[in-house]
Amino acid sequence: MKKVLIGGQAVIEGVLMRAPNNYAIAVRKPNKRISVKTRKYVSYTKRNKFFGLPFIRGVVVLIETVAIGTKALTHSANESIGEKEEQLTKRELAFTLLISILAALLIFKFIPLLLANLFTKGFGLNNFWFNLVDGVIKIAIFVGYLWLISLMKDVQRMFEYHGAEHMAVHCYEAKKELTVKNVRKYQTMHPRCGTEFLLLVLVISIMFYMFIPFGTNFWIKYVFRILLLPIIAGVSYEILKVSGLYYSKAIFKIISAPGMLLQKITTKNPSDGQIEVAIKSLESALRAETKTVKKP
Repeated sequence: MKKVLIGGQAVIEGVLMRAPNNYAIAVRKPNKRISVKTRKYVSYTKRNKFFGLPFIRGVVVLIETVAIGTKALTHSANESIGEKEEQLTKRELAFTLLISILAALLIFKFIPLLLANLFTKGFGLNNFWFNLVDGVIKIAIFVGYLWLISLMKDVQRMFEYHGAEHMAVHCYEAKKELTVKNVRKYQTMHPRCGTEFLLLVLVISIMFYMFIPFGTNFWIKYVFRILLLPIIAGVSYEILKVSGLYYSKAIFKIISAPGMLLQKITTKNPSDGQIEVAIKSLESALRAETKTVKKP
């Protein structure tokens, strides 16, 4: 089978790797063995032509990634402590996602907008500076949040698995054998990382918000910021996808540079055991993908 595009994320004591039609979750259990769970999943971007259109597919992929990631975290939490897994119901999943979205809208939309509004009135700034201040505050909150949680021991473990995930993907993309020794040669940062995507969203949103009339009411500005999110996410996804595929080009290295730098916080150097888990997850996803492709 030809090389496929692989993405993934760190979970509790493990790694999720996702191929085009399958994903695998590998978790280190308390007895030191590695449990693996594979699932077939075909994105709605492939099931429906509309959802597969450029700028639309980014929003769909984002929703799917959050949904699969939430389920994977639940599975890994149970596996890592040796408990029998309880399936996350659709209602529980929807509630979890809703709370996460509301918290994000409060922290990364409402608070920065409120502070920028107060700052602008205090210094008599124009629309350009208003949106720039709003964007800088959002980015500062985002970076500060990542830095603070990176000080937590459990989060540091996840960031180590995050690094292992990236290193294994690098090794696979370089067409090298997936061994601990080979994977160890690669960096923990990757241009297609979710951290890169989130930072792109924050930066690109500054440009989009410039088109909202300066004199618009505070609450209308807030609503517009929410309504523009799918468009911003769609544009950010396309930029991330292209920059990841053509990272060797100077222009895309420049675009990816801030996100790659930020990954120095969200990825840590993993142990050999953590790399083994990442390799197991990647191999399992590829094995399941091979079986899917070979089916008539």
